[in-house]
Amino acid sequence: MKELFSFEAEEIGPALDLVPLAARRALDHAGLRLPLEGWRSLSLEDRRRITRAGAEEIVDVPSVAAIVQQAYPPALPMPLGGDPSPDHLPEGLLLALPAGRAFDLRTWASLSGLARFSLVHCLRRASKRGDPSILAAALDVLAPEAAPQKADATSLSSHLGPRGDVRMVDVAEKAPSQRRAVAVARVRMRPETASRLARGDTPKGEVLATARIAGIMAAKRTPELIPMCHAIALTHVAIALDVDEAGARVTITASAEATDRTGVEMEAMVAASMAALTLYDMLKGIDREMVVEDVMLVEKSGGRSGHFRRKP
Repeated sequence: MKELFSFEAEEIGPALDLVPLAARRALDHAGLRLPLEGWRSLSLEDRRRITRAGAEEIVDVPSVAAIVQQAYPPALPMPLGGDPSPDHLPEGLLLALPAGRAFDLRTWASLSGLARFSLVHCLRRASKRGDPSILAAALDVLAPEAAPQKADATSLSSHLGPRGDVRMVDVAEKAPSQRRAVAVARVRMRPETASRLARGDTPKGEVLATARIAGIMAAKRTPELIPMCHAIALTHVAIALDVDEAGARVTITASAEATDRTGVEMEAMVAASMAALTLYDMLKGIDREMVVEDVMLVEKSGGRSGHFRRKP
């Protein structure tokens, strides 16, 4: 369980006698403070389940709370906690960095929720103990500095070989992890078209339902459409369509999820794009001036690159 981050003076071994930071994060999200004796009263499997829950980007709070109910002494309620915001660096971090260590907002924003939680915890502990090595050790694991690379074709894109030849990225060495991506697309149209769509007065029938189905189907066939994409066993795809009559447009939000070795960004973007194109096809009989625009990734989580969220 070492990869779930202890960074304590004592090593947290497989018996989980101490509380790993991943478990502390799960308890914080659940608004619970569990004394060490209560933690040790739980079975090893329950301690592992709490720790694994805290390692996920989205903590399964009901499951954590249900497990903790079995602890004795019982957990005490506390204000709900959360992860440090990816939008700004935590106070004091830059001043506490080891000499010569580079770290910026872009690096911080790319980290997972657990990584940000762990760094802030280690920053506080390093300050309290006057021991900067605690933070340095955490940085080495959570945000290692990249080795300088030569500016060859491979450094420009993982899909380019050393001589610039196109290739499919080998992901065999990666460990499967929970992946999620959210993308949007917008369809701009005439005001009367948006009004007819909102009240269901369209010549081809169920426009929104058809676009939703098309987006889900497209997500599952992404590797057939994008040449270098891997085939991914998607666990969930969702399409939401928001008709804005006042703004005369439809905003399509597509999310894709999987537990795999590579991300699902393209699946989400293909889903949003195909839903938008289907919307156009279903409405082109009454409005050929529609515009499909603003297809973009807005959020992704999981994998080595961590969490990304587009700023408004």
